[in-house]
Amino acid sequence: MSFKAEYIWIDGTEPTAQLRSKTRILADGAELPVWGFDGSSTNQAKGTSSDCQLKPVFTCPDPLRDPAKDVLVLCEVLNVDGTPHESNTRALLTPIAEQFADQESWFGIEQEYTLIKDGRPLGFPENGFPAPQGPYYCAAGADYVFGRDIVEEHLDACLTAGLKVSGINAEVMPGQWEFQIGPAGPEEAADHIWIARYLFLRIGEKYGVHFSIDPKPVKGDWNGAGAHTNFSTKAMREGYDPIITACEALGEKFLEHVRAYGDGVEDRLTGAHETAPWSEFSYGVSNRAASIRLPWQVEIERSGYLEDRRPNANMDPYVVTRMIVNTCCTALEKAGQV
Repeated sequence: MSFKAEYIWIDGTEPTAQLRSKTRILADGAELPVWGFDGSSTNQAKGTSSDCQLKPVFTCPDPLRDPAKDVLVLCEVLNVDGTPHESNTRALLTPIAEQFADQESWFGIEQEYTLIKDGRPLGFPENGFPAPQGPYYCAAGADYVFGRDIVEEHLDACLTAGLKVSGINAEVMPGQWEFQIGPAGPEEAADHIWIARYLFLRIGEKYGVHFSIDPKPVKGDWNGAGAHTNFSTKAMREGYDPIITACEALGEKFLEHVRAYGDGVEDRLTGAHETAPWSEFSYGVSNRAASIRLPWQVEIERSGYLEDRRPNANMDPYVVTRMIVNTCCTALEKAGQV
């Protein structure tokens, strides 16, 4: 007997990386080996020296095949000498996550996306535009909701795969949806986001629908697509002062963060459509027009988490989690709030 292992990796395409995958057939009980691939075809090597390696780092049941035996294998990309490839952002996250592991960082990432068919979002007519935003968010009914069958299939696939998906909802623009991953640690949350993205790309193939994480899929008076990132440490979950310390620390490095939060961030963070301007920093309670929102219950309970509303839908979760952990946990450590 044998099983199928789908090796998945993040390529070197810029400014936004793509997911790639290929299948390996292995004998039952076999360990997952390091495997090679042609990096010259994935923007990760030159043709004269094209070999790269895939190192398995996260495995889960494959809900698109036989989840009882087949697996999805998320991999880091290595050079042939075993060092991390320059496109391997997970390798940069790991030492930061380990350095501050004692602070017990948790993430909840809200992945917004748009379902695109024939070059336009589901629910958009062939010519012109649908009715303005307002009735679509968390809506029900065929006049307001588009693509629910695809979204439900994706949710079931994530659950079968054992991902830490915690919910879904229709978003503000027609054809726009969101799934949430977490709470989970930095590496786990990021790994699960990448696998969930992969599953949507694969399911979309069946329907002829593209899973888009473009941060501004429709220009004009329409919401963009973000990846709001909720973050806490043990100290933040137990007290309010560490939350304020984390917010202030993010403010001190706000440009460094926002420039790494996904290509096209200036198009989305305009100060309109529930965003703060990309060039300014603010935080506030229950304020979706702030860079960082503190939920109302956090202020009442004097403990909890913060929501960084700036990351784009197309952000690299390894980059975002690394930067937030490094900035916030360093500040908390210096303040003696750990």
